Order: sequence, then structure tokens, then C-alpha cells
Amino acid sequence: MTSEELPWLGLAFDQARRVDRNGKQDFFWAVVENNAPAVVLLLAPETDQLLPLPKIRSLDVRYGTVGTSSALLIVLREQEHIDLFATLCRDVVQAGEEASDNADALNRSLRRTLRWHHLLRGGAPGRLSVEEQRGLIGELQFLEKLCEKLTPRAAVETWKGPEGAAKDFELHKVCVEVKARRGAARPYVQISSEDQLSDVEGSRVFLRVQEVDAAVRPEGKTLTDHVKDVDTLFQNSDLESYQLWESALSATGFEWEHDYSDRRWSIGSVSTFSVHDGFPRIAHPIPAGVVNLKYAVSLDACQPFVVEQSEFETNLVQE
Repeated sequence: MTSEELPWLGLAFDQARRVDRNGKQDFFWAVVENNAPAVVLLLAPETDQLLPLPKIRSLDVRYGTVGTSSALLIVLREQEHIDLFATLCRDVVQAGEEASDNADALNRSLRRTLRWHHLLRGGAPGRLSVEEQRGLIGELQFLEKLCEKLTPRAAVETWKGPEGAAKDFELHKVCVEVKARRGAARPYVQISSEDQLSDVEGSRVFLRVQEVDAAVRPEGKTLTDHVKDVDTLFQNSDLESYQLWESALSATGFEWEHDYSDRRWSIGSVSTFSVHDGFPRIAHPIPAGVVNLKYAVSLDACQPFVVEQSEFETNLVQE
């Protein structure tokens, strides 16, 4: 194996080699304690350290001192992943070299490292199904709206669906269940558990129904395009917010490496309903012994409970 394939060949402990002599940023291949391979970005004196740093299995991401300079170090803990780690490092360097300055290079390097986090731990087994794509787009539409009304950090902290919570979004005194459906489909939405439309003490519960339809090229956007739209909001936020976003996104089963270019999606109208007494649902208490409850709700029967978007959005930002 050559040094181009494995760039740490020929380096001993505490030695380093510049990644690209003509590079704009000071990236180095290095070997650190325990003969662990690393990629290092030297930081300019005016570059502030970004915190918190990602916590990633198999990697040690930390700040340290290299020579007389402060530096970001990305270190491999488990040697059996060295080939993949080399690919990761080259990708991180490429992202950093696209930066406008050293601070931007640090930001881009850390964000690209986060992108690799879920791949290093195995990633999702396959692409999301058509209905899973539709559902994720519906949730992303609402998350994007929350980013506008709140902040990216506050918005992503409310997104509980990827964690397996009963409601997709949990805000202060407001819970929102999001359903995505074809605009021309039968006027029903599927409720997949007894808790999705259940009451929450001290909170109002809303059902938000978003039309998401397959589109014919060149109309619409791919799932990856829709994800990128929201990702941009977190790219412009702080690193901790971006970590929360990446973690939640990964929990949905979405992986950046998967190809979704074969299907495009367009966004249609949205309706929001207030879920309270009289709403068409199977309400608690559920009879003992009834489990794994799934049922459909007629949207026609929901119409008496529709709320205007202005009223709904007022509830989202209440103290």
C-alpha cells in the first residue's frame, strides 16, 4: 500500500507531513500517542475554538498543541478502520480547503466530520421507502417553519419523532403530530399508535396534514434536496445545533450517501387540526389488552376542528 493510499506510511510518533504543499489551509497527516493516525488542522491565532466537539465512536476529536500552534486533531482509535479513516480525512480536508478563511475551515471540517459519524457506526441498512421519504419531507417542512419562528437550536430540540416519541414535535404547551399524504389520495390519514393523538396534560395537541406529491422532472426536488434546504439553516447556526440536527436526521434513517435522485417531490397545501374532545380518534383509556393500535382518520370528519395557520403559529411561540 502506497503513502497516497495510506498517508501515514513512513511517519513515526510525533511526526507530521503536510497534506497539500499548495493547500490554502494548514492540514497535516500526523501520528500521535499510541501510534494513532490523525489529520491535523493548525489554527490561526485569531481563530476561536468551536465547542462542543463531536463525540464519535472510533474517533477522538479534540484540540491540542502542535509545535507552537493550536490545532484541531481528528484521531483514529481503532486501527481496523484505517482505510475508511483515510477516506474520511481526505473528505474533511477537501471541505476545509473550500473555506474562505481558517475559522471557516475549522467550521467546515467539524461539520464534515459529523457527516461521517453515522457512516462510521454502520449507517442505515438501506434507502428510505417511498412512504418514509414522504413522511420525512412532511416533518422537514414543519421543522423549517419552526426554525423561522424560533431558532434552529430551539426548533430541532422539539423534533422528537426520530427518538420514537409519541408526538413528532413537542414544544412548550404544544404537541404536533405531522402526517404527509398524497394530495389525490383518499381523504384519510393513518394513525400508527394509540398515543399519536392522545391528550398531553398541560399541552394543546395538533394534527398537521401536509400534502407531499411525487413530481415529474424537472419539477419538484429530491429528498436530498429537501434535506439540504433545512441543512443550510443549521450550517448557519452554531455547532451544537448542527450536531443535534445531524443526530436527529440520522435517527430517521436518512443517509447522505444514499442516492434519492430517482424520485422528486413537490409540496402542496397544509391543514392543521386541533385535537381535543370530540375529535375523531380512539382516545384513552384504551381497553386492557389492546396493543399495537393502528387506524385511519377521515379528514372530512376533522374539518370542524381545523384551525387557521395564524392561530396555530401563535400557539407555537407562546411563552
